[in-house]
Amino acid sequence: MTVRIATWNINSVTARLPKLLEWLESAAPDVLCLQELKCAADAFPHEAVAELGYETAAHGDGRWNGVAVLSRLGLADVVRGLPDQPGFQADDALLPAVEPRAIAATCGPVRVWSVYVPNGREVDHAHYRYKLEWLEVLRRAVLEDAAGPRPFAVLGDFNIAPADEDVYDVAAFEGLTHVTAPERAALTALREAGLQDVVPRPLKYDRPYTYWDYRQLAFPKNRGMRIDLTYGNKAFADAVTDSYVDREARKGKGTSDHAPVVVDLDV
Repeated sequence: MTVRIATWNINSVTARLPKLLEWLESAAPDVLCLQELKCAADAFPHEAVAELGYETAAHGDGRWNGVAVLSRLGLADVVRGLPDQPGFQADDALLPAVEPRAIAATCGPVRVWSVYVPNGREVDHAHYRYKLEWLEVLRRAVLEDAAGPRPFAVLGDFNIAPADEDVYDVAAFEGLTHVTAPERAALTALREAGLQDVVPRPLKYDRPYTYWDYRQLAFPKNRGMRIDLTYGNKAFADAVTDSYVDREARKGKGTSDHAPVVVDLDV
């Protein structure tokens, strides 16, 4: 059985809905993990994607977060949020808020988590500590699925470049988040929990970047980062027949600043 799984930080599913529907028709993934919905779960365009054959499990509160899993292989055992997930307390908030950043589902023969890891903002910011705490909770949450015989993967916007070659110029990120040793150590800990980094191939240039800033002509200059990742267990990684960054979906006006990452499996 051939299964196509993808992940995409859509950067507002409402604003990008025409792009999303066009891409679903052209790329035809069986499962799509979305991040940064920027809409509440009940406001997700369920009917529009259902017309293309997809069921949706969404987790969002209408702010800048939100995650979803779209599947035409069925949806079972849906879990919204991580067990014991930490919250983040904004400067103007009385209490920490547990944000909608993770959702899991079983889609046919494969189980997936769609995750939107906190950005971290600045190294000395409370959001950076929150990011590291969140990643540790994610590691604990996936241990059982990672060890199982079923193909399993954590996909999404990790807001971390795993290695120096995963950014266009590592010197430009000195002292900034996304490339620090503690963040990369958190990814190492995730791999040591039984997951492998499924590195996609680029459709152009020599590095499979997945994100390019809207500013300063970053996309045409290929000043990008690989921060949208697929971490699969052995059963998942052994089934991979191809993986690529669909850079074409980043082109034009009204696009997300991220490109979809596609993974093909033979299960």
